[in-house]
Amino acid sequence: MKCLILAAGYATRLYPLTENYPKPLLPVAGRPILEWLVEDLAPMIDEFAVISNHRYADHFRTWARTRPQKITVLDDGTTTNEGRLGAVRDILFAARELGLVDPAGTVGGEDGCLVMAGDNVLDFSLRDFVLYARETGTSCVMCHPETSLAALRRTAVITVAEGGLITSYEEKPREPKGQLAVPPFYYYRKEDLRRIPEALEAGCGTDAPGSLAAWLSARTPVHAWVMPGRRYDIGDRESYERVCAQYRGKTV
Repeated sequence: MKCLILAAGYATRLYPLTENYPKPLLPVAGRPILEWLVEDLAPMIDEFAVISNHRYADHFRTWARTRPQKITVLDDGTTTNEGRLGAVRDILFAARELGLVDPAGTVGGEDGCLVMAGDNVLDFSLRDFVLYARETGTSCVMCHPETSLAALRRTAVITVAEGGLITSYEEKPREPKGQLAVPPFYYYRKEDLRRIPEALEAGCGTDAPGSLAAWLSARTPVHAWVMPGRRYDIGDRESYERVCAQYRGKTV
């Protein structure tokens, strides 16, 4: 199975730390954020593909050469935050580059593909999420309970039926229907990856990575797996310093 890592953003809220350096390679507990995610999943993944913008691609290539895992760095060619492709177009770009979906839209031989953001710190393993997705036989998302209305308005929010089947999915809703927030971790069946061009043509959003899962969930069964621990989203200088202080001298 392949894992696509979304890392083509410009992290402008972390400037000057990320003005010339990618956020996923910033250190936490002495190691790059991305390294913790890769090492956790290494036993299940045949190839990791880091999707970078042109400005940071060489940094990722330098890092990848130090790792024992098979890591491919894909340069999406963008050079500015204003000109970025957006997460959904980057997923399609990577799926085509890796042969998961060919330019005609047909599907390669992979069973499925894990897609995740490369700038999150987790205190639990993602392996059970992959096992859950394989058991359901559908595309899947992760979720966690969230009671803050302000936080729900800044993220994707779902409702689910018994068994975890998603019944509604909204990106940054003004009036959330539920209290399950969706972080940027997804498992897509190969049949659903094939539908990305269809989704884009139908007006699916391109910037938020969850827009694809939201579009799919209205057309085919998609399940949600409740996270067993905490996720730390590093969005600005304050959140990064807070995570670093919390994990200083510890193992993530």
